[in-house]
Amino acid sequence: MKKFLIVGLGNIGEKYTNTRHNIGFKILDELANEYAVKFETEKLGDITRFRHKGRTFVLLKPNTFMNLSGKAVKFWMDKEKIAIENTLIVTDDLNIDFGTIRLKAKGSDGGHNGLKDIQEKLGTNTYPRFRFGVGANYAKGRQVDFVLGNWDKEETSQLITRLQTAAKVITSFGLVGLAKTMNTFNGK
Repeated sequence: MKKFLIVGLGNIGEKYTNTRHNIGFKILDELANEYAVKFETEKLGDITRFRHKGRTFVLLKPNTFMNLSGKAVKFWMDKEKIAIENTLIVTDDLNIDFGTIRLKAKGSDGGHNGLKDIQEKLGTNTYPRFRFGVGANYAKGRQVDFVLGNWDKEETSQLITRLQTAAKVITSFGLVGLAKTMNTFNGK
């Protein structure tokens, strides 16, 4: 049976729940709801698992805060014996229009501190990542306020369908692999 580690990046705590930076958590919550599974707090994060078409999906929301996500990723990859190519990191991206999906097999951290820490802990930048566009609708020097800000009304109304699509991206990754999932969903 193939096993996949899906890591949604975000920050713990009530004040971060509906922020753009927590889209990784939101996407994993959508997937957990779809498969009627609940997260439980374990070492370095909240974890849940589900099976779908002969695959096991381990969902992780690190509780280490965004900038220290690598420790949780490495721990759970080792504990669950999941290869790096079967690990998908789900995160926000300022350089992509709101709601747009971009999957990649490798790349730079793009200035994202969560990805930077993961690359440092894994010792490579070659790992699948799923970037969800949050747009760049902020004034110069206000980037942090924007990503740590709540979704506006228009974004919130569009998030319902975008989260459903994001959940499909993750199951596709486990069922048909990264390349086919990229071809199907990139830019959508």
